[in-house]
Amino acid sequence: MPLLDHFHAPFSDRRSWDEFHGQWPAMMVIELNKRLPKRYVACPSVHLNFSFEIDESTFYDDGVEPRLDFAHAGENGGVATEIWAPSKPTLSVATDLPVMDEYEVLIYDEKCGRRLVAAVEIVSPSNKDRRENRDLFVGKCATLLQNHVCTAIVDLVTNRSMNLYHELLDLIGQEDPTLKLGEPPLYAVSCRWTSRAGKRVFEAWSNELTLAKPLPTLPLWIADDFAVPLDLESTYEETRKVLRLA
Repeated sequence: MPLLDHFHAPFSDRRSWDEFHGQWPAMMVIELNKRLPKRYVACPSVHLNFSFEIDESTFYDDGVEPRLDFAHAGENGGVATEIWAPSKPTLSVATDLPVMDEYEVLIYDEKCGRRLVAAVEIVSPSNKDRRENRDLFVGKCATLLQNHVCTAIVDLVTNRSMNLYHELLDLIGQEDPTLKLGEPPLYAVSCRWTSRAGKRVFEAWSNELTLAKPLPTLPLWIADDFAVPLDLESTYEETRKVLRLA
């Protein structure tokens, strides 16, 4: 099936982008688990407005924060100490930490302590709408690659033009000759760092995506010498069928 524009009418009026992007990872998981050796497993992971949080109620009984009592300092032979007060902060502004939506497929090696070996990151509009969100997404991909995790990026977002793959290359100081004629707004790429002749080598398989045309197949490297195909076209087609989006 040809690629649709999920972010503009008429298709955006029939299915929201998050419905489609939430279902697509599940179809990828079904397809990948048919191909993966038994020691590996693919799992979907979808988080909306993802951020790291701490549930403080788990640290305090009955949700009541304990208070330090300095009134009795120095009693029972103790030495009274003056309470230290820090200086005023050099910056104090009302703001929020950047958050991002995550639509991804993760592949684990269950014989190596469930070690993450590959990840498919499906770009959402929130990953591209602000500089800090783009930096967060690109930083996450760079960290995955640095930890020897093959990372695929699939970008179908038509209402934001930034190319996060190009920004990833900028971060790691590399260039892709396929981008010399311009940065396509829609693309699919698989990246990895591997070893060859004692050297660290960065490799990428980049594809420009075009509306009304089929999607490519990407290699997902689960070991230095073994890859499985990620068939974007067939999983995209199955997702459209499941959601009745002809």
